[in-house]
Amino acid sequence: MDDKTKNIMITGVGGQGTLLTSRILGGIMASAGYDVKISEVHGMAQRGGSVVTFVRYGEKVAEPIVEEGQADVLIAFERLEAYRYAHFLKEDGVLIVNDQRIDPMPVVTGAAEYPADIIEELKKEYTVYSIDAMAEAKKLGNQRVFNNIVLGMAARHMDFTKEQWLEVIASKVPPKTVEINQKAFLAGYGDAA
Repeated sequence: MDDKTKNIMITGVGGQGTLLTSRILGGIMASAGYDVKISEVHGMAQRGGSVVTFVRYGEKVAEPIVEEGQADVLIAFERLEAYRYAHFLKEDGVLIVNDQRIDPMPVVTGAAEYPADIIEELKKEYTVYSIDAMAEAKKLGNQRVFNNIVLGMAARHMDFTKEQWLEVIASKVPPKTVEINQKAFLAGYGDAA
């Protein structure tokens, strides 16, 4: 990788693990010797609102915020969140989407409608990889690890080895959950354990 700063953006709904995912990303980047800046922008996380995290890494990173049109990788844990933040991607950036629908409050109350065909619409303008991570997590027997399935898919578009990822996951998740979180990561990465 050149010394240019790389920008990763993670977005999801409160409770989906965006903050843990940003800590795993920060951990792998720091262990590889990069300067890392993480900025967690909380929305109404406790009510299922938007949560956005920026992770920037490089030789020297001045500030943690990713500007619109600058994200190399956008990880979205929910379809509508992908749609909301896709404009942060740079031209050759990739969008990794968990194909899951979580209705925001305006949709729940009937004040708004959930947009149809979000992933198909995004594919018209961006390089999109989607996965139904919740279905994959259910196959593993633990829905809570779906975020590491999405991260596994995103990891294919970053400059770190599978072994580096597995090591950092082991250091960031609760000890009793290391094995299931690593299996989830490998499911997204494309290698069943």
